[in-house]
Amino acid sequence: MQQNKVNILCTNLLEDQLVGMAKKVGIDIDPLPFIETSRLESKTVLLAIKNSLAQSATVIFTSVNAVEAVAVHMQKEKPDWKIYCIGIVTNKAVKKYFGEHAIAGTATNASELAGLIIAEGVSCKVSFFCGDQRRDALPNILRKNGIRLHEITVYQTIATPQKIDKPYHGILFFSPSAVDSFFSLNSIPISTILFAIGNTTANEIKKHTHNCIIVGVEHGKEMLVKRMMEYYQQVK
Repeated sequence: MQQNKVNILCTNLLEDQLVGMAKKVGIDIDPLPFIETSRLESKTVLLAIKNSLAQSATVIFTSVNAVEAVAVHMQKEKPDWKIYCIGIVTNKAVKKYFGEHAIAGTATNASELAGLIIAEGVSCKVSFFCGDQRRDALPNILRKNGIRLHEITVYQTIATPQKIDKPYHGILFFSPSAVDSFFSLNSIPISTILFAIGNTTANEIKKHTHNCIIVGVEHGKEMLVKRMMEYYQQVK
């Protein structure tokens, strides 16, 4: 690797703007996705989505993929929903498709969101739109506290592992699924710094390696890229 040049692997697609922003400060990012997602469109899933859209409901989203998988089936009129969601990016997607007025509460992670829903005394049945590899924390906490949860799986996550031969100073991870996909074919030197979008992703990394892990303060690709840039500007 060239002296003073930092090479970073991003395990998801990344906007050209963010790649360019990093390049200006001597950081080259290679975006290479290790997972892909696909909407589920069986008759059962479509019926569950359409029935939900036609009713007043309390709804949970913990990913942009789930928001978009539901929103594609919306008509012009927005549903009468109270929506709880996590993360900056998911929050923006909810506002885009359902309107800011629909957001009943937000949190930085699933456990905090479950705590908020419980604290606000939600007693009605809650619909949770999720992927096939969703984590257990939120559903378990809600059910233990007597909240009825209707899970509707609207997308699937598919691993796309690739063998990496190029050495990198650091690697960006945005989901536990991408972590598992990456380490299914790759090992890394202990000097490689790993950046995780949140604690759930960081905990998954710890199952595979003892490398240094830096966790993003806020959710969102841009925030993690900026955190990575700050790190390398400080150590130069």
